[in-house]
Amino acid sequence: QVQLLESGGGLVQAGGSLRLSCAASGLSFSFYNIGWFRQAPGKEREVVGRITWLGGATDYADSVKGRFTISRDNVRKTVYLQMNSLKPEDTAVYYCAAQLRYTERYTYWGQGTQVTVSS
Repeated sequence: QVQLLESGGGLVQAGGSLRLSCAASGLSFSFYNIGWFRQAPGKEREVVGRITWLGGATDYADSVKGRFTISRDNVRKTVYLQMNSLKPEDTAVYYCAAQLRYTERYTYWGQGTQVTVSS
């Protein structure tokens, strides 16, 4: 059974930092791109960024570029989202998702973790 489990969310003041983790089990982790998404109340889900399966190349949404960093540890089957200089508009439920290499669809999703940034 495939499982993605996010952790590390919480309440932080604007300008602060959080590190989210996405721990995977039940899949060949190193063959999957991992994406981070977020959804704020009343808004559509949006992509935050992604890290590829091979070599760990990353790309980010413009809104988080330069503030957020995605990394992965294939031995621990975990992907991290380091969030710095947080803003109130970063408040959302953050999800990680797994996309098998060479495919387009994110097949597996975590349950999400709440991030709240106070002003």
